[in-house]
Amino acid sequence: MSILMILRIALKALNRNKMRTMLTMLGMIIGVAAVITMVALGNGAQAVIEEQIRGAGTNMIAVFPGAATSGGVRLGSGTSSRLTVEDAEALRDLPNVPYVSEGVQTRQQIIAASQNSNSPIVGASADYVMVKSWPMKYGSFFTEQDVGAAAKVATLGVSVADLLFGPDVDPTGEIVRIRNHLVKIIGVMAPKGASSSGQNQDEQIFMPYTTVQKKITGTPYLQYIAAAAGSGDKIPQAATEIRNLLHERHNLALGEEDDFRVETQDDMVAMRTATTGTLTSLLAAIAGVSLLVGGIGIMNIMLVSVTERTREIGLRLAIGARGSDVLQQFLVEALLISLVGGGIGIAAGFGAAEFVKWYRDWPAVVSSDAILLSFGVAAGIGVFFGYYPARVAAGLDPIEALRFE
Repeated sequence: MSILMILRIALKALNRNKMRTMLTMLGMIIGVAAVITMVALGNGAQAVIEEQIRGAGTNMIAVFPGAATSGGVRLGSGTSSRLTVEDAEALRDLPNVPYVSEGVQTRQQIIAASQNSNSPIVGASADYVMVKSWPMKYGSFFTEQDVGAAAKVATLGVSVADLLFGPDVDPTGEIVRIRNHLVKIIGVMAPKGASSSGQNQDEQIFMPYTTVQKKITGTPYLQYIAAAAGSGDKIPQAATEIRNLLHERHNLALGEEDDFRVETQDDMVAMRTATTGTLTSLLAAIAGVSLLVGGIGIMNIMLVSVTERTREIGLRLAIGARGSDVLQQFLVEALLISLVGGGIGIAAGFGAAEFVKWYRDWPAVVSSDAILLSFGVAAGIGVFFGYYPARVAAGLDPIEALRFE
């Protein structure tokens, strides 16, 4: 019997009980839709995290101090004060590190006329905007000459500028007071959003690190060094060069633990998306249970169908149909239920993901892998759970089947 004839018979059989067929498909539709939706929402969460981290600078490599030891007690990570300006200068000689910025931070009250803001102050070098891939909205960033002279100049994050001077006002040339120092505003950064740590970068004020060290904090060491590799494929090599150079500069013996940490954006992405990846897999597994339930429903209905059509099966076998023909017919019926239900489920899952994205403003990324996997699982379930009922039908004795009431 040709496959077209088997398909035609299967469609006629399913069409006889439209309501039962639709209810059987419903389990598959819900299962596939749930998997598609859960995976889409999980992928969306991962995409947001990656975007936040990449927003810190595409090729950024950060160097943080390690743990200091006091009185034989090892303190927490970041307590060491061994990162120096000379370390940052040495990194500038590395071939795969074109941009390096010293980094110090503090928090101070900034006063402009009748407005004031308690904001983080980031001390950096002129390379900072290149390391962070951060354009300007108004004015300009400070220069190396400003850094060398420890000039009292600052560039504002857009949120601070809006608070102090009003929305969409260019404050370039205005004077603000930080502690007892009068500081000239020379520019405003473009909107950047949250960093990988969740901090709003637009609420920061940027000044030459020399100005922050000498006139605000009085600390001679650096809190971090921000560097950028020449391109994305050079990040691992640049990170290795930085690690080896600082290990040598800090006079650490071979095999001795580093007193600093080198972190790349890929490290941060992997660390922060591991949790969301696990959660996505868990949600997909829970949703996958409904696929199993849908498969069991298909098996149940196909067994009922075999019982109802016993005389029909016996008649077909008696007039010359082979057991393999009956087996194929019932397999095709089960497969049709699964594939049509899976197709509708994919569309429903895509629609549900888009609805959540619109209604709750939650990112949802429907991947082609999830669609193909769901469709493949639907087909597999149809074959797996349809085989036993089809085998039962193919194994009926024609004479006994014709006698069946």
